[in-house]
Amino acid sequence: MMNTLLIAALLALPGAAMAQTAPAPAPSPAATPAPAPKFTLDTPIQDIVADAQGKAVIDKNLPGLIGLPQYEMFKGLSLKQLQPYSDGKLTDEILAKTAADLAAIK
Repeated sequence: MMNTLLIAALLALPGAAMAQTAPAPAPSPAATPAPAPKFTLDTPIQDIVADAQGKAVIDKNLPGLIGLPQYEMFKGLSLKQLQPYSDGKLTDEILAKTAADLAAIK
């Protein structure tokens, strides 16, 4: 009985309770998310063209786009936003190729 009371008294001490607690596991390192691409099909065209590499991608995949007289009217749109107004010229295939080329820009 005395041993039981002594053990109970020791367990009631602040330090004793912590000594029996298992240490918290170390937080696992968070997986580093892949950096977002610099440009996507949702980036305004004027922002893509302002970058030399971005402009090269636009010129390669969409030759003549930035030389159109209407450029000032649509430059604030993204390529995705412009697609419905392109009379079928901005096909899904062209946009997919452009997206891949834009994603390669670091």
